[in-house]
Amino acid sequence: MNYLAHAYLSFNNDQVLLGNMISDFVKGKKQFLYPPEIHKGILLHRAIDEFTDFHPATQKAKSVFRADYRLYSGAFTDVVFDHFLAINKTEFADDGLYRFSQETYKKLGRQQAQMPELFKRMFYYMQSENWLSGYQTREGIYQSFGGLVKRAAYLHDSAPAIEIFNRHYIFLGDCFNEFWRELKNFAFNKYKELMNDT
Repeated sequence: MNYLAHAYLSFNNDQVLLGNMISDFVKGKKQFLYPPEIHKGILLHRAIDEFTDFHPATQKAKSVFRADYRLYSGAFTDVVFDHFLAINKTEFADDGLYRFSQETYKKLGRQQAQMPELFKRMFYYMQSENWLSGYQTREGIYQSFGGLVKRAAYLHDSAPAIEIFNRHYIFLGDCFNEFWRELKNFAFNKYKELMNDT
């Protein structure tokens, strides 16, 4: 899953939120340098990613990107699943996504001193361009695809991803719906396990 899902699956715990969001920027033993609840957020992020990667619905979604993007098919699927979470009215009714996004930026902003430098630089753009709310629009997804290509060493064009996203839109939405409730339950149980582990 991408940034919106990881933020949402932090269960209103500010330090877990930070760990969940910075996890990909924390390598090796550096994870143990963080306070306990931030470290638990890092571990939660990694458990969510592992559950996501091996879920049958994710495998089906990745299959439509694989011919064009090979090892990056999972990264495009993560962005797509954030789109379907963003438009999910059960999770975000009315202006719920906007309010959640703004609250997330505030919680993260108060913890900038704990952010890895690369994430801190990215967070500036995440907040100023409101990435989390942007996932609800197709234009926001196109921009996310473009950013993914820009950051990837061996990718050069997001146009095929856009075409795949639009052509398989209903199929990808069905994959997300098959997967989301199971992920949410898994993440909550993992969160409780981590918080009870002293």
